[in-house]
Amino acid sequence: MIIIIGLVILVAAVVAGVAGVLSNSGSGHALTHQFAVFGYHVTGSTGTLFLYGIVVGAIAEAGLSLLLAAARRTSRRGHEARRGLRRSRRETAAVSQDRDDLLGQRDAARDRAASTHVNGSSPPGDIPAATSSPAE
Repeated sequence: MIIIIGLVILVAAVVAGVAGVLSNSGSGHALTHQFAVFGYHVTGSTGTLFLYGIVVGAIAEAGLSLLLAAARRTSRRGHEARRGLRRSRRETAAVSQDRDDLLGQRDAARDRAASTHVNGSSPPGDIPAATSSPAE
C-alpha cells in the first residue's frame, strides 16, 4: 500500500514539474537578474531555472535515499547481531548449568564412595573379591 501511495506522489510531482517548466518558458518569463551557481551563470527563463531546481532536488533525494537505506541496513545488522548475542548467551548459560549439574553429581558420587570406604563397607554394586579359590 505504501508503495502505491509513493508512486502516486511521484507521478504527481513529475506532472507538476513538467507543467511548471512548460508554462514558464518564452520571453515573458525571462530571468531579469543575474543568477549564478558555483560560478555558472544561469540564463534563460524561469522555467529553465525551475527545471534545474527539479534536477538538483532529484539528485538530493537520491542521495538521501541511499543514506537512509544504508542506515536501515546497518541498523538491521546490529539488531540481528544483538539477537544472536542474546541467543548465544542463553545457550552458554544452559551449557554452564548442565556442566555445573554434572560436576555436582560427580562430586556427590565421589563423596559417597569415599564415605563408604572410610566406614569399611564396600560401595553399593561392588562384588567382594574372592580371597581363596574353592580348589584349595
